[in-house]
Amino acid sequence: MSFEVFGIVAHTKESKAEEFVNYLEQGRVMGTRCKGCDAAYFPPQVDCPRCLASEVEWFEITGIGKLITYSLVHYGPAGFEDMTPYIVALANFGEGIKVFAVLSSDIHEQEIKPGMLLRVVPVRLSGNRISYELQAVE
Repeated sequence: MSFEVFGIVAHTKESKAEEFVNYLEQGRVMGTRCKGCDAAYFPPQVDCPRCLASEVEWFEITGIGKLITYSLVHYGPAGFEDMTPYIVALANFGEGIKVFAVLSSDIHEQEIKPGMLLRVVPVRLSGNRISYELQAVE
């Protein structure tokens, strides 16, 4: 599958990290780790900004993350206008991995608390598109 089906709005048809979309299709949210310096990245990067190496290995972001912060979005950028209001959040999954994503609409704003437990999961969008979101751990 090509990168143009990732997210709500396609900004590019090709990416060196196109494999990310293939993993989402398989139900896996993946990051990359530089083989040169062991730095971990999410979203995935295939060219390490730390040591400039271009050899990476993919790893799955599993387990439980903790909410660091969130924001309620009332005015969405192009392609997101029909989603408003929605919540974006940042969660720490350890080992230097932080995930910034839309928070599941199943979580109401009054339930959100820093430190709450979250997992990152692939989600299907309309128009045969795919992305990922943060969901509460029950």
